[in-house]
Amino acid sequence: MSYMSYALRVAAPRLLPAPWRSPRPYSSTTGPTTEKSVPYQKTLKEESNGSTGPSRPPPASAEVVVVGGGSLGCQTTYHLAKLGITNVVLLERDRLTAGTTWHTAGLLWQLRPSDVEVELLAHTRDVVSRDLPAETGLHTGWVQNGGLFIASNKQRLDEYKRLMSLGKVYGIESHVLTPAQTKELYPLMNVDDLYGTLYVPKDGTMDPAGTCSTLARAATARGATIIENCPVTGIQVRTDDFGVKRVHAVETAHGTIQTPCVVNCAGVWARALGRLAGVHVPLVAMHHAYVVTERIEGIQNMPNVRDHDASVYLRLQGDALSVGGYESNPIFWEEVSEKFAFSLFDLDWDVFMQHIQGAINRVPVLERTGIKSTVCGPESFTADHKPLMGEAPEVRGFFLGCGFNSAGMMLGGGCGKELAHWIIHGRPEKDMYGYDIRRFHHSLTDNNCWIRERSHESYAKNYSVVFPHDEPLAGRNMRKDPLHEELLQQGCVFQERHGWERPGWFSPGGAAPVLDYDYYGAYSRERHRDYAYSQLLADEYTFDFPPHHNIIKKECLTCRNALALFDMSYFGKFYLVGPEATKAANWLFSADVSKAPGSTVYTCMLNKRGGVESDLTVSRISPGDPSSPLAPAFQGDGYYLAIGGAVAQHNWSHITTVLQDMKLQCKLIDCSEELGMMSVQGPLSRTVLQELLDTDLSNEAFPFSTHRLVKAAGCMVRAMRLSFVGELGWELHVPRENCVKVYQAVMEVGARHGITNAGYRAIDSLSIEKGYRHWHADLRPDDTPLEAGLAFTCKLKSSIPFLGREAVEAQKAAGIFRRLVCFTTDEKVPMFGLEAIWRDGKVVGHIRRADFGFAIDKTIAYGYIRDPAGGPVSLDFVRSGSYELERMGVCYPAQAHTKSPFDPDNKRVKGIY
Repeated sequence: MSYMSYALRVAAPRLLPAPWRSPRPYSSTTGPTTEKSVPYQKTLKEESNGSTGPSRPPPASAEVVVVGGGSLGCQTTYHLAKLGITNVVLLERDRLTAGTTWHTAGLLWQLRPSDVEVELLAHTRDVVSRDLPAETGLHTGWVQNGGLFIASNKQRLDEYKRLMSLGKVYGIESHVLTPAQTKELYPLMNVDDLYGTLYVPKDGTMDPAGTCSTLARAATARGATIIENCPVTGIQVRTDDFGVKRVHAVETAHGTIQTPCVVNCAGVWARALGRLAGVHVPLVAMHHAYVVTERIEGIQNMPNVRDHDASVYLRLQGDALSVGGYESNPIFWEEVSEKFAFSLFDLDWDVFMQHIQGAINRVPVLERTGIKSTVCGPESFTADHKPLMGEAPEVRGFFLGCGFNSAGMMLGGGCGKELAHWIIHGRPEKDMYGYDIRRFHHSLTDNNCWIRERSHESYAKNYSVVFPHDEPLAGRNMRKDPLHEELLQQGCVFQERHGWERPGWFSPGGAAPVLDYDYYGAYSRERHRDYAYSQLLADEYTFDFPPHHNIIKKECLTCRNALALFDMSYFGKFYLVGPEATKAANWLFSADVSKAPGSTVYTCMLNKRGGVESDLTVSRISPGDPSSPLAPAFQGDGYYLAIGGAVAQHNWSHITTVLQDMKLQCKLIDCSEELGMMSVQGPLSRTVLQELLDTDLSNEAFPFSTHRLVKAAGCMVRAMRLSFVGELGWELHVPRENCVKVYQAVMEVGARHGITNAGYRAIDSLSIEKGYRHWHADLRPDDTPLEAGLAFTCKLKSSIPFLGREAVEAQKAAGIFRRLVCFTTDEKVPMFGLEAIWRDGKVVGHIRRADFGFAIDKTIAYGYIRDPAGGPVSLDFVRSGSYELERMGVCYPAQAHTKSPFDPDNKRVKGIY
């Protein structure tokens, strides 16, 4: 028997200063070790009959083939069967749970800083605690012993208070406890260094074997087929008559199954499975460990503990504890073995020791407690610590359900349900964009350096406070727009979106370049010293107004009172062209975009349920002669699409899928890299640009929502009169090689009129002040245009059919039962989203997006509200209520607005000041 105190003494001389400790090689090619016990009464391996052949012969065909018999594979199969897909086959190369699921800790925490994740976790909890026992009569192993989040400082407790406020929206009971109250709840805990805790009584723990075996029984009872000892050896992909790659069959060592749909739930092995179909799966395998203690008197019935600041969790295991966490120097599993099943690695104590130190500090009795077993197994991790789900862009019918970052048990139920709905209906029920593989640009998903760096940082920072303005340090400088160096020298502090470096804000302190990733000093790397960019980020780590608040204010007010230049070059810039381009545009876009060349239309793209898949601008164009990135040559009709850069891959895939399904004669061309985009906005924008553009910029000659090819500083550009900040202004779409010249010319003339560079932090503030929507904040695939106040983007008065029209019309007839509402508070309090909305003393929703509006000098917040009585939410309902916004447990009186609080008559974009 080893003891925690002994382990700590042995390793202590080798520890480096916190938070980054012992340098280790950051990879391992070692295979599995002799198996060790895990903290469960059984594993499914114990049920093995020792057979090497498949548990049953594979069928000749199936509607869906799920590969991988862990948590996600079993949950997805169960939910597919529950939704009526009975001809579904689950293939497991060994026994169920043999890969990573069998040794998981199985914790379930209900509160997360995401409304969608809260809903996903709630469904998992319902499945394991209620649905499966009722369906099968079996106990899944669910234990409801509660969860306790530890805060050692004010910022951490503020984060927990934000979770508590969000929990009220979903009816999740939680309590902020003082150190004394915490001690009363958990007598063995050291509370001397505590700031406070968050207690969630109905959190708990799942048993992987019990859950998966019960899921398997419930799925087979509904007609699903589960085949163990049946490894997949190949995936047949065929190209159809329109050049589209589609899944055709799954090959195994024991027969081939014809199927149009494969679901990759292979966990650590998902990347190898993806390669069989030519699909990139951006994840890495790492060692992830915990230890199980001997019996501890008095620990029985205690809640599970997450001490984020010590990067450790303590899971109740009967009369003992499992202790684990996330370290700064995890070991990569370089050569993933196909033979690995129900196996573990030797625990590297030098890597793991920081968790022991934190655990002993939190529960001192552990210093005198023996270690019964060590559990170090493989887990898959991703670039943003979020799962990979949805249909792969490369191959139709190939779905991902992998990369769960050791949270596959707790997210499995919710994600299994959404994935099943995705497969059957073409999209999930909830907003799953944060998990959708299409959130990553295709240039990144097979970039091993980017995947490795970002996955490491996400792992190492998993227990860090989630601050509103944080940015990664890993995997940076992958995509730079043509103005990058120019703006860097002017103090640009960049944000990373979709691989692009986009301007966040401008620091008066000068250049702050993003340096190569230093792994935070792990693996014997030397940490960057005097790293200006990292320090600027660290200064922003607050839930108060950040220290650069006044710099953002200056950028915003200069735009409102004079003019500002925004580099928006990271935008997705696509051309939809061809003989049937107008037919495609009419179906894709909710607004009528089939106008004369020179028109620009703000529109949405919807899904079948009427949810907003995108908002964008669509400009009708004429063919170029000769062809150029500004004006391609084409036969038929043409449209130029400008799309928010962070969601460009999602838009590309959505449009491509629709075009493939409709078999239309048109094509989508991506010119995102070939074109830059500058937006010049403000009352003096016309004055400045009139000196540079060889065209009349008057209201009569160049109306709002129009565009034309003109010369700027001698260079051909496409000028569009548009605004995303609510001011008079133009976008200049410029060939990459001319961007610097045009930019310098604008800044030179603008200098006489007080021009400033401004970034996306200013755009966030200015746009919310004007009431302009941000996709995936105010607008998501589970929101409709009617709910979001964008009915004007829908051509309902025309007879033109469009994707989602029937759903929108049905909603219009039935009434709107949730509505996006703008709120302001008189008290200047920072808000960032997730705040609860109270109406007449009842919770009616939560804030999606919030920021400070400098022109009106108020906090502004947008959120969807419902009527607690279940009725429609009319404008009269909105106006008649008395509102409060709850921030970190404190309620602030708020005013609801049915129009934008800034320039509600929309005069400024028309040039009326």
